[in-house]
Amino acid sequence: MKTLTLVRHAKSSWKERALSDRDRPLNKRGEHDAPIMAKRIAEAGIRPSQIISSPAVRAWTTARIFAKALGYPVEFLQREDGLYLASLDNLLDVVATQDAGFNNLMLFAHNPGLTDFANYLIPGLTSNLPTSGVVSVTMESEDWLLYDRPKTELVVYDYPKKPN
Repeated sequence: MKTLTLVRHAKSSWKERALSDRDRPLNKRGEHDAPIMAKRIAEAGIRPSQIISSPAVRAWTTARIFAKALGYPVEFLQREDGLYLASLDNLLDVVATQDAGFNNLMLFAHNPGLTDFANYLIPGLTSNLPTSGVVSVTMESEDWLLYDRPKTELVVYDYPKKPN
């Protein structure tokens, strides 16, 4: 059994126009929402054995916030260039390279790729995975090769403004 959790980075700032896209930090809303979502994920019992993030500052910062809330050692966080603005195919490729010994993988990345990946795993789930949004699924699999759409079960679909 494998668990895959997709997290879209928290809301980022456009305040500093001179910054490159990769260097944009979280804005106030992102700084507020990320810890709330991290707490919800911890309360849902999701405990990643591996966390991989896009190298973009907004994704990396969100991953660090989640790691702390989940009791995951921040020094074990991994950056993966292939997650930066990744398409569905790129996301599948990154996941496919992960060690089968890890049973609970958490990715921090960007739209539209994450929305496409969420809908690949759970067809028709959402038209847009919001910032700080989380989709977690379980699947019967021995490895992370998901090119043939796996049979999945939705564990969590949550985002900051989701009605209770």
